[in-house]
Amino acid sequence: MNRCSKRFPLVWWVVLAATGLAAAEPLPFRAAPVPGGVALVPLGHSAKAPSVLYKGARVLLRRNAQGWQAVVGIKLSTKPGRESLIVNGKGVPFRVKGKHYPEQHLKLENKRQVTPNAEDEARIAREQTLIAPTWKEWPEGLTASLQFHPPTPGKLSSSFGLRRFFNGEARAPHPGLDIAAPSGQAVRAPADGIVVLTGDFFFSGNSVFIAHGEGVVSLLCHLSQIDVKPGQTLKSGETLGKVGMTGRATGPHLHWTLSLNNARIDPRIFLRNP
Repeated sequence: MNRCSKRFPLVWWVVLAATGLAAAEPLPFRAAPVPGGVALVPLGHSAKAPSVLYKGARVLLRRNAQGWQAVVGIKLSTKPGRESLIVNGKGVPFRVKGKHYPEQHLKLENKRQVTPNAEDEARIAREQTLIAPTWKEWPEGLTASLQFHPPTPGKLSSSFGLRRFFNGEARAPHPGLDIAAPSGQAVRAPADGIVVLTGDFFFSGNSVFIAHGEGVVSLLCHLSQIDVKPGQTLKSGETLGKVGMTGRATGPHLHWTLSLNNARIDPRIFLRNP
């Protein structure tokens, strides 16, 4: 497993958000202030971009004709109701609406992938410690486009947010999209970014983490092959690996998780062609 913990300034990417000069353009997606969605919180006009935190994580900002707005990822575990941002040290409220996600029941032959043994649990704990900082990556000078392309062609086999049951036992909701595709099919970067971590993990198998800028991070996993290394810059559409079924998988497919301010959100929100 390899990790790249440094920030990689890219002179050929325009530095906007870091300088408070984010373009006043309409956002290419619709707000969905639900668990697993994205809220847009107006913050008013100011010459300098405000400092915004949500549950301790930095928040992506954009500017439009009405002033600055926070683009906030909402965790699946969030309850409907009132939430608050910390803007320049003061609370700014917004509301989260409810959303129902359906159930999915899967049968796994490998019982250890349902109930890991002690050795597996130790490995999982080590991997979680390694992965945790990756979700907070914010490479200097890299501005997220918020317009993504599907990382591989195929049929959606599992949608985001499904309440999952493995061999009848309840497990964490599905934090991404599963795209059914033949083993060996190319997997491409869904947007510009920097590879910040690669490795072979217990649940996700061969995995690639890409930081797209401003706290936006992709995980592409269950790969049969990884063709990139930490620190490598990728343009949207560049190949990073091949579809497989490594880790906890019932067949060849690509799993894609998208994270915003350390909250896993539905990737379809930012998909250009969902």
